[in-house]
Amino acid sequence: MARKKRGQRSENILILGLGGVGYYLAKRLSHEGYAITVIEADAEKLRRADSEIDARLIRGDALSYASYREAAIEDMDYLIAVTDNDAVNVFASQVAEKVGVRCKIARVRTVEVMSDDAILGPDDFHIDMVIRPGELTAREIARLLQMRSGNVVIEVGEGQLQVMAVRVEENSPLSHRTLKQLSKEYESFNFRVVAIARGINTLIPGGDIEILPFDHVYILAPSDRMDELMKMANVTDEGPHRVMIVGGGLVGRRVAQLLEGTWPVTLVERDEHRAEELTWCLKRTTVLHGDGSHADTLIQAGLLKMDTIICATSDNETNIMTSVMAKHLFHDRKGNSGVGRTIALVNREEYQVLASTIGADIVLNHKVLAGNRILKYVRRGHLLNVSHLHGCDAEVVELVAEPHSSITRRPLAEVGTMKDRIILAGVMRESGWKVAIGSTHIRAGDTVVAICASDRLPDLQRLFRHT
Repeated sequence: MARKKRGQRSENILILGLGGVGYYLAKRLSHEGYAITVIEADAEKLRRADSEIDARLIRGDALSYASYREAAIEDMDYLIAVTDNDAVNVFASQVAEKVGVRCKIARVRTVEVMSDDAILGPDDFHIDMVIRPGELTAREIARLLQMRSGNVVIEVGEGQLQVMAVRVEENSPLSHRTLKQLSKEYESFNFRVVAIARGINTLIPGGDIEILPFDHVYILAPSDRMDELMKMANVTDEGPHRVMIVGGGLVGRRVAQLLEGTWPVTLVERDEHRAEELTWCLKRTTVLHGDGSHADTLIQAGLLKMDTIICATSDNETNIMTSVMAKHLFHDRKGNSGVGRTIALVNREEYQVLASTIGADIVLNHKVLAGNRILKYVRRGHLLNVSHLHGCDAEVVELVAEPHSSITRRPLAEVGTMKDRIILAGVMRESGWKVAIGSTHIRAGDTVVAICASDRLPDLQRLFRHT
């Protein structure tokens, strides 16, 4: 069993597989102080993890009882089975159930296991939480499109607060303004700029930060004032969307199924046989055969009439470059300043902020979405909610201040450990949610919405814990 260090949490977690989801989880959870053990068969993945992750690493076969004995599975509180093999993940859950592991989380991509008429379901496999990354990604895309203009990316505080993402153009009223200037000009309007994606960097901004053209700016405000915020930021509410999907794989097909009953949907698929199959299963979607990475194909498919293009092929570079090309075509459309939205699937974390910077309005990573869903499940009881800000390396967190915690000892302006790392953006008071400012003094028991760089989540938690 992994030996706990001082300050580590009480939970022991066994992770199977150091693929995208497993690696992401091992890195995040070990950084937060959980005792992590990993079983992985690939020596190269273990070498990479050994230099970057504080965890006990075991080279072994997840179908071998010897590997589980070496990992001391009977001492584990959580099993997280996220290998690429459904059968391995189901087998591991049954082993964990047999030895008394409290919670079993497994990646199972097979759709049938979740259907109502399935012969065997999650309960039969002893799985407490089933993770299906493709389905999570498709539903997240549908959710984002169904929110205002595809710009509101997160709802917090039981929906009373929202975070809106704005791509800043040269002529934007936000461009070349510091946060202090904006706060002074709109002093009667409670809002906070909580994060800025600039180039490949994520900024947790202070008052002296100047917003620049091509920044992606994330703004938190009360939900009932989002119309006012959109007007201030020069964001147009487009209403119903005409949607184009490039790529008819698992995610593209599922997005079309979720949207086709509500909005006009066109799907462009490169593979002729898959395109033919999709015409039969997507009854209300216009399915076209063609290469969506070519501008001529997109234009012939009707791109210039679309409100949103979703780049959902299996290739990172294709999705990024198609997003950039579509954005360029939207901008060139006569009488249009580029209101068309682009959503890109990017499965390499290092590409996410880059894709946002060079063209995509929203960038999604199915591994990060799946990992964050698992993190939220594991963290329950420690945090009320954690949501990842799409397109940048930051988290939106809801948490409660414990009695005698550091955050309750002085006003926010005097909490020195937060500068450029953490923003406390909203606090629940008797009259409802209020946007927090420097003079706000957090009291024990207050529920707070905070934004922090992803690697600073443990620092934020320490501020709110009893010491």
